[in-house]
Amino acid sequence: MIHDTKNNSQTTRELSVTDLKGVGSSRAKVLGKLGIAGLSDLLRHFPRDWQDRRSAENFPPPDQPALKAFFGRVVHSRSLSAGMRLSIFRAELMTTAGPLSAIWFRRRNPRFDVMESLKKEIFPGSDIWVVGRAETSISGKCEIHVEEHYLQNEGSHLHVDRLTPVYPLTEGLTQKFFREIEWQALIKAGKDVPEFIPHLIAVKRGLLLPEQAVRGIHFPESRSELAEARRRFVYEELFFLSLAWRIKRRQARESNKNFTYAIQRSLLTPFKNKLGFEFTSAQKRAVNEIFSDMQESFPMSRLLQGDVGSGKTAVAISAILLAVENGAQAALMAPSEILAEQHFATLSRLLSGLPVKIQILTSRLGSKERREALQKIKGGEVYITVGTHALLEENVVFKNLRLAVIDEQHRFGVRQRATLKRKGSLIDLLVMTATPIPRTLSLALYGDLDVSTLDQMPPGRIPPKTFFSSEIKALEAVRREVNQGRQAYIVYPVIAESAKKDLLSAKAEFKRLSEGFFAGISCGLIHGALKSADKIKAMADFNARRIKILIATQVIEIGIDVPNASIMVIQNAERFGLASLHQLRGRIGRGVGESECHLVGRPQTPESQRRIEILLESHDGFKLSEEDMALRGSGEIIGTVQHGDFGFHLADLSKDEALLKETREDAEEILSKDPNLRLPENQLLRMRLRELYQEHWNFIDLA
Repeated sequence: MIHDTKNNSQTTRELSVTDLKGVGSSRAKVLGKLGIAGLSDLLRHFPRDWQDRRSAENFPPPDQPALKAFFGRVVHSRSLSAGMRLSIFRAELMTTAGPLSAIWFRRRNPRFDVMESLKKEIFPGSDIWVVGRAETSISGKCEIHVEEHYLQNEGSHLHVDRLTPVYPLTEGLTQKFFREIEWQALIKAGKDVPEFIPHLIAVKRGLLLPEQAVRGIHFPESRSELAEARRRFVYEELFFLSLAWRIKRRQARESNKNFTYAIQRSLLTPFKNKLGFEFTSAQKRAVNEIFSDMQESFPMSRLLQGDVGSGKTAVAISAILLAVENGAQAALMAPSEILAEQHFATLSRLLSGLPVKIQILTSRLGSKERREALQKIKGGEVYITVGTHALLEENVVFKNLRLAVIDEQHRFGVRQRATLKRKGSLIDLLVMTATPIPRTLSLALYGDLDVSTLDQMPPGRIPPKTFFSSEIKALEAVRREVNQGRQAYIVYPVIAESAKKDLLSAKAEFKRLSEGFFAGISCGLIHGALKSADKIKAMADFNARRIKILIATQVIEIGIDVPNASIMVIQNAERFGLASLHQLRGRIGRGVGESECHLVGRPQTPESQRRIEILLESHDGFKLSEEDMALRGSGEIIGTVQHGDFGFHLADLSKDEALLKETREDAEEILSKDPNLRLPENQLLRMRLRELYQEHWNFIDLA
C-alpha cells in the first residue's frame, strides 16, 4: 500500500507498514495503537533502551542477578516435568565464560508437547545464543532463565552479539518481531529520512545526517555511534520545542486582549488588612510583576513558583482581586478535589465580609446545585470559581472570564492550560507550583511563561526537624504530640496490601494502629480510592480536630493546611520521590512552634539512600528539585502526559541542558530572520513544526 504525501510541490511516496514482510492487516492495527502507519513512523519509534548482548566473558557475582547474553555449544539437554501446570527444558552449555545451565519454562498443555520446538533446535552439538537473567551461586555454578534464544544461523545479528534495541511496545507485539520490521524499514526507507534541520545549523552543531542517525539509533555498532545518533534526535526534539515556544510567546505579545485593569484597592486593601501580616519582599516583588503584566495590552502568561509555605496563595488572591475589582471573573483550577476544597475554604475565610461571590465547582455538587452554579457563573453573579479539571468541561461558560489561575501546574499538561485559556477571549493566565522546578526544566516546560519566584519564607516559620527513625520511635513521638493536644499524619505508599509484601498499606495499618498502638485516640483514613465526599469529610474532621491522627497516602501531598498538625511519619520513605517527600513534609510546621518529620524505611539502593540523606540535610526546595532531577531524570518528574505533549522520545533535560541551550540560540537566530518560517529553506521546518505543535492541538498558530 502506497501513501502519496504532497510536500512543497514535491511528492514523496511512503510505504505503509503492510508492505513489510510479516505485517498483515491485523498486525497493522496493533502497530496503529503506537501511532505507526507508515515506515517513517516506524523509523521514528525509537528504542527505550539498548542492552549489551555481546557474549558475556564472565558470570555475574553471586547473589547479583543480571541480564546477560551467552553464546555456547550444547553439551546436554533434556525436558523435565514440574507438576501439572509447568514444563521445564534444561540445557547444559559450554561458553567462553565456562559451563552454564540454561533453563526454559513453559506452561503445560495436555494436547501437545510445549517443548517440541526446543527439542528440535537444542541438542548436543548445536550452537545457540541465550539471553536472560543469569545468577551465580556461591559455589560458582551459573544458571540463566532464558527469555530469548537464537540459533547462530537465523538472523541473530539483530538480536544478539551487539547493542540490542529494546522498544516501547503494546500487547500483541514482541521485541523480536519489532526489531525485524525495524530492520526491514531501515533497508527500504532508511535513506529517505527527511532532514528537517536547516543545513547550516546541522553543520554548525556537527549533527549526523538523518540516514546515519536513524541507523545508529536503532542498530548502533558502538556506544559512540549510539551517543551521536541520540544527540542528533534529541537536538531535533528540543529544537522544535524551542521554536514553538518562541513563536507562541511572540504571537501572545502581538495580540491585544482589549481590556486592562485599574488598581482601585476597594478589595485589595481590606484583604491585606485582614491577612494580619506583611508580605515578604519576594511576595511584593511577585505581586508587582503580576500586576504589571495584567495591565499590559497583551495577555499575561506567568509562572509563580515558590517553596512549600512561601505564600503563593496570598499572591494569587491579590491577582484575583485585581480582576474582580475591575468587574471581571476569575477561575482557580486545582488538580484534586481536596485541594480545590482547601482553596475554597481559604478564599471564603480571607474574603468574608467583602462583596465577592465565590463558587466551588466539583463533583460533590448535586445535579440541581450544579445547574444553579453554572447559571450563576454564566450570568456573571459569581466572581471567583474554584474547581478541578471540571472547569474545562464544555458546559462551564463564563460571562466575563479574564483571569485563570492554575495551581500545581506540573500536574496538568499544556493541553489543559490551553483549554482553560479558551474559556475567555485572550485571558490572563497565572500558573503556580509549590514544586520548584530546575531552570533547565522550566525553560522547556514553560518556555512561553515569565517566571516569578518566591525565594523567601514568611518570618517566624520554623522548618520541621527531620529524622530517620525506627517505627516504634516515630509512633511514640506521635503519641507524645497527640497527648499534648497536637495532631499527626502517618503516610503510607499504597492503599491496600498487594503482591509487594514489603510495602505497608494505609488500610491495613489504619486497622492495626487504631485498634492497637493508638487505641482510644481518634484516627481517620484518607486515600485516593475513597469517594470525594468521604475524602472531604475526613479532611473536615481533621481540620475540626475531631480526628487526631490522619492515616493517609500521598493524596495529602499538596495543598493541605492544618496548623495544629505538628508531626508526620512517612512509612516506606525510600519508596517516595524526593519532591514528594519534601511536599509531604511541608504539610506540617504551618502553625506556631516546632514540628517533626520522621522518615521510616529500609533504603535498598544507593539512590533511595541518597534521597533520605538529602532530605535530612536540606529544607531548600530549589536545591532538592535539582537533586531530584539528577537522581530521577526529567521524564519521570514531568510525567508521561507532559513528556508526550512536548514530543519527547529521547530527550532527558537532566542530561541535555547543553543541547537545550544550543537549540534556543539556533531557534532565535532563525526566527529573527524569518519570524513565520516563510523562506524556501525553512519549508520542511515549518511543515514539521505544524505537524508537531499545531495540527495535533493548536499549540501554535502558523497560518
